[in-house]
Amino acid sequence: MELTAGFVQLLEGFRCVFQVQTSPMFVELMSGWVLSHRHRFVTDLILSGGSVGKRHFSSYHRFFSQYVWELDAVSKILFLLLVRVFAKTGTIELSVDDTLARKRGLSLYGVGMHHDPLMSSKAKTITSWGHVWVVLCLILRNPFWAPTKVFSLPFCFRLYRNRQGVTKGKKKQAKKKKTKKQTKKCKNKKTRRDPNHRTRPQLCVEMLQLVASWVPDRQLVVTGDSAYGGGSVLQTLPENVDLISRVHPNGALYEPAPAPKPGEKRRGAPRKKGARLPGKEAWAADTTSKWRTLKFDEYGFHATVKIKTMKALYYTAGKDRLLVIVLVRDVLGNRPDQMFYCTRLDWDARAILHAYAARWSIEVTFHDGKQLLGFEDPANRTEKAVRRTAPMAMVLYSLIVVWFHQQGHRQVKFPVRPWYSKKKEPSFGDMLTTLRRESWTEYYRDIIPKRGPVKKAFAYITWFVSLAG
Repeated sequence: MELTAGFVQLLEGFRCVFQVQTSPMFVELMSGWVLSHRHRFVTDLILSGGSVGKRHFSSYHRFFSQYVWELDAVSKILFLLLVRVFAKTGTIELSVDDTLARKRGLSLYGVGMHHDPLMSSKAKTITSWGHVWVVLCLILRNPFWAPTKVFSLPFCFRLYRNRQGVTKGKKKQAKKKKTKKQTKKCKNKKTRRDPNHRTRPQLCVEMLQLVASWVPDRQLVVTGDSAYGGGSVLQTLPENVDLISRVHPNGALYEPAPAPKPGEKRRGAPRKKGARLPGKEAWAADTTSKWRTLKFDEYGFHATVKIKTMKALYYTAGKDRLLVIVLVRDVLGNRPDQMFYCTRLDWDARAILHAYAARWSIEVTFHDGKQLLGFEDPANRTEKAVRRTAPMAMVLYSLIVVWFHQQGHRQVKFPVRPWYSKKKEPSFGDMLTTLRRESWTEYYRDIIPKRGPVKKAFAYITWFVSLAG
C-alpha cells in the first residue's frame, strides 16, 4: 500500500540521503507511519504499510538502528524544501522549544527524569521518565487555505540527555568505609562533569549554526522562551541569525558604554557598559516615559496592551550587544508585566510582539505530533535507533503540510456537524485525514463503482478508516 502519488514524490526527494536498497524502505515505513492508527512500533509500520513479505522484517528494524544515513541530511533537504515552498524571499522565521516524550524502561538510550510541564502546577513540580527533544521549526504564517492560522513546521532535532541519563541503569558500587582523611579528600575534590554533555541551549545553538550554514545569504529570526534567551544562545548567534526572547523579571539593564572623550587618558580597559537603568517595576512606574497602547487580534495574541520601548544592554546575557527592549502590560490585568528583547534594532514593538506570538504554534505542533503521529510511540532502545526514529513523526508533520499546501487543499472535506457548521479552515487532523482518504481512494480507484449504494458505502468506509484524531 502506497500513499497518493503526490506525497510519494515528496518522499522520493530524500532518495539521495539513503542507499539504493534502503530508499524504498524509507518510503514503505513512512507510508505505514501515515496510515497507522495504532502505536508507531516498527512492526506496526510494516503491517499498516502493506509491506509484509516484501523483505525480512528485521531489515526494517535495522533501517533505524544500523543502516547508514544521517538525520541532519534529512533535516537539510526538508528545510530547503520548506524554504522553497513557503519562504522564497524575505526573512525566514524560526521557533525553538523542547518537549518531553514519556517512556518506560531503564534500558532505553538517553532517558532520564525530566520536568513534566503538563502534569506540573504552580504548587507542585512533577517529573517524568522519558526523552527530551529540542526541536527547531520554520513558521508558516497565514497560508491561503487557513488565513487566520500559523503553523510551526519542524525540521531539525536534537536529543537532550541530562546527567542522570548518562549514568542511568548502572549498578551502584558497594559503599566502602572511608577514613577521615579519605572523606576530607572527597569533599575537596571537584565533581567531574562529562565533557560531551550539552545543555538544551547549547543544542539549540548547534542547530542554528547548522541551519545558518545552509542558507548563508538569508536572514533568519528565531523566537524562543526564556530557556533559550540566556547568554549561551545570545552570545553565540551566527551572523545571519537574530533572536527574540524574554528578559528575566529581575534582569539588569544598562545604557551603552559612553564613547571616550578625545584626548582623555584613562587607566585600565575601556568601559563595557554604561549606567544602570531602572528595572521592570521601576521602569513601569516611571512617569517620564509614556505608555503606548497597541491592539492585537491575531493567532496566539488577542489582547490590548500598553508598551514601552528602549535600546539597552542586557549585559548578563548579551554583554555589550545593543538590544531593543519592550515592556508589555496587559490593559485588563490578565497577564503580569513582561519584558522582551530583540537583536533586530530596526524592529518596533508591534513587529517584535507579532513575531513572538507566532511561537505558540510550536506547542500545537508538539500536541498534534504526539496525538496524531505517535511521536512518543517508538520503542527503540539502541542509540542510533532512538536518535533517528521519533523525529520521523515530525518530519512527516512538515511533509503533510507541504503536500496539503500544494495539492491536498483541493480535496479537503469537512464532515457534516450541525453543532459546528462554521468551520472553514483545516486543522492538522483534517490534513492527515485528507491524505489518508486520497491514498485509499487512489489505491482502489479501479474497483470503485461509479454509482450506486456500493460507491456510497465505500466512501463512508474510506472516510472512517482515514479519520485522524
